Amino acid sequence: MNLCDRIEIRQGDITEMDTDAIVNAANNELQLGGGVAGAIRHKGGPRIQAECDEIGTIPVGGAAITSGGNLKARHVIHAASMQLGGPASAHSLRSSTAHALRIAAQNNLETIAFPAVGTGIAGFPLRECAEIMLRETAKHFEGPTSLEKVSFVLFDEEALAVFEEVFAELGKKDSA
Repeated sequence: MNLCDRIEIRQGDITEMDTDAIVNAANNELQLGGGVAGAIRHKGGPRIQAECDEIGTIPVGGAAITSGGNLKARHVIHAASMQLGGPASAHSLRSSTAHALRIAAQNNLETIAFPAVGTGIAGFPLRECAEIMLRETAKHFEGPTSLEKVSFVLFDEEALAVFEEVFAELGKKDSA
């Protein structure tokens, strides 16, 4: 398996992705506030928050799926890497990324797009985020999955450069 064929790193607006699912950098209360969640709420419409309200609170490190509302993506997977108003941790980011990938596979999704979860409002270090998320994605591809393509859609050039660098390092370790 060549990870370069299955993992894409690009700069852009995650809310414009035409994928089976996009991932929301969520809090455990599933309240769509600012940052990525706010952009999803704004472009996706009130249906997504209404579905989140029906789900209710989920554990930090967990994930939940809703429709994509008015987005191009058919679903939003809410990866709860933090408590409402709190910071993200390495453990919660690792767990919520793994849960999001597992939920996508359980729903037979083929394409999913992630932002740099936890690096905005939650203040998680960008490089550590890239290392955790890319490792979890590579690990997910070691087993059976419906997922064919995982995209990391980064908002700015700095995040893009960090994710590309970490992905190149991951590829070198795998080929060694």
